[in-house]
Amino acid sequence: MSSEKLVTQMQCAAAGEITPAIAQVAASEYRQPEEIRAGVAAGTIVIPANVNHRHLRPIGIGRLLRTKINANIGNSSLSSCPRQELEKLQHALRYGADTVMDLSTGSNIAGIRQKIVQNSPAPIGTVPVYETLARAGGADELDEKLILEVIREQAEQGVDYMTIHAGILYDHIDLAKKRLLRIVSRGGSILARWMRQNNRENPYYTRFDEILDICQQHDVTLSLGDGMRPGCLADASDDAQFAELKTLGELVRRCRAAGVQAMVEGPGHIPFNQIEMNMKREIELCDDAPFYILGPVVVDCAPGYDHITSAIGATMGAFHGASMLCYVTPKEHLGLPNAEDVRNGVIAYKIAAHAADVALGRPHARDRDDAISRARADFDWERQFELALDPERARSLRAEALAESGKPADHDERAQYCTMCGPDFCSMRISKEL
Repeated sequence: MSSEKLVTQMQCAAAGEITPAIAQVAASEYRQPEEIRAGVAAGTIVIPANVNHRHLRPIGIGRLLRTKINANIGNSSLSSCPRQELEKLQHALRYGADTVMDLSTGSNIAGIRQKIVQNSPAPIGTVPVYETLARAGGADELDEKLILEVIREQAEQGVDYMTIHAGILYDHIDLAKKRLLRIVSRGGSILARWMRQNNRENPYYTRFDEILDICQQHDVTLSLGDGMRPGCLADASDDAQFAELKTLGELVRRCRAAGVQAMVEGPGHIPFNQIEMNMKREIELCDDAPFYILGPVVVDCAPGYDHITSAIGATMGAFHGASMLCYVTPKEHLGLPNAEDVRNGVIAYKIAAHAADVALGRPHARDRDDAISRARADFDWERQFELALDPERARSLRAEALAESGKPADHDERAQYCTMCGPDFCSMRISKEL
């Protein structure tokens, strides 16, 4: 590496230093600072924290920590504007996203990203190949100099982690041709086309050392992208997917040798019974680097409800070792999400992550559940709303139920029944009298 100065969280941790970010993560996770430091030094925990991102609230991502969720936002060439993207950002943060990725592919990409970084206390991620493609004017015009220039500019702007599709290699492309949906990753498909047309290896792979140098200078965490992720159940757990995963394991080790934090991105559409195997395969091949998974979506036939079909898979993935879950919204496969879609996606994934944390016995994971149960026993409706993952939705459904029963919205907030059971059939009220 070009610089010997300790810049990254990983370098500092390896030198025995407990940084302020490590101390904050330890406090939020109810862990000892030395435990977090050791995990960061080993690469099994990452703390995405670009030195240029002001007012960042650090979080830790790792298999032994609380499961994190990411919300994707960003414009397209057909839809959205900076104001709408900031509205999506605020919805994502309000409802509990731990990180936010700006996947803008339309106009004013740099300007939108700058606004998002400036207004987010949560780590921000990007996929630099999108801006590179937009600036190049098409996949055929991709240039290695521009690839590095975009990564450097985004790092200087304060992006905390970047998805780099360096694991999809020239030899993998023929494996994808056997699939039903071939390559569904935008970054993966762009690079596969470029490699075949130019008869050259993936430039993100051949220039990986230079990418590492940029990331080390700014402490950008690399999220090693899964360009060969399966896009349907028929393509799940195939040779193309696992050939790339093996390369990602190699790249993890190169990141760690350079003092650069790294996590690995995981599959998209996987049958429920294959999820455990996929999680264990990543832990083995990638030396327990934090696994960041999209879903997985466990059935292909529910467009409009993929926040549900994927949250089912996400819970199983987190239970078996995934560290962060990338949300899926109801608009998946259908269109660009709006602010309400962001809300529904985040809540679905908060549920998935929380369910896994409770099942894994994470410190204090069940506190909220026990508190809301006590509020239910006391018929304390307002306390139940306060403890809900989406208080506004809970309040509105309660008011709707009262209205449908002919009761006013302010009807006896301590009424010892709901409108499903009524006063004579409420099991909790009856059992209190035992």
